[in-house]
Amino acid sequence: MTDRPNTNRPVTEIGSGIYDLTLTREPARYRAFLFDWDVPTLIDCGPAESRDTLLERIDACGVAPERLILTHADHDHVGGFDAVVDRYDPTTWVPDQSRLGTDNDPDRRYGHEDQIGPFTAVHIPGHTEDNHALVAPEYDLAIMGDALIGADWRGLPAGYFVLVEGIYSDDLCAAERNAERLQEYAFDVGLVFHGSSVLADARVKLDAFLDFPNKGEWDD
Repeated sequence: MTDRPNTNRPVTEIGSGIYDLTLTREPARYRAFLFDWDVPTLIDCGPAESRDTLLERIDACGVAPERLILTHADHDHVGGFDAVVDRYDPTTWVPDQSRLGTDNDPDRRYGHEDQIGPFTAVHIPGHTEDNHALVAPEYDLAIMGDALIGADWRGLPAGYFVLVEGIYSDDLCAAERNAERLQEYAFDVGLVFHGSSVLADARVKLDAFLDFPNKGEWDD
């Protein structure tokens, strides 16, 4: 893992051509992800108040996004949508259920199991009705949307997943139940938008989280 400096705001290169664009650190860690793969792709675009920071961080990577995918339409994922479209003119992909309220309309809509380049969309409603994860099996990687977040966002050790709890999710039970769809895919890295991403054994840790307790059986 290496840091690419942007004055006082580092851009983190997680892996080859995978950039973590962390936009704010407190009180919540808002971020976007930029992939310099076959088609340079930006995943989500932060809150509106961070749109200038987002553009600065994209420019610091030296990679102009040609594709923009939204995982869902919460304010902290869609706020920079118009700014990115106006500057880079990417092809935009937005979930079928999302209502944007942006100046620019999406180019394309997608749903469960649709393929967008190397990414397979996985619909995981619960946090919001339109929430999706994006799995890239070829790269052994999954982007969680807000199906799951980093455990350290809730004061637990980093390197694990928790659900987006309480007032932040529409239906917490549905969120946990639908997250099981991710168990149909293999991946080692799980990228999250809040808290720390899980950069090793992500699927193993997801299984441990979702499968506890094992079918309701408790040890004495």
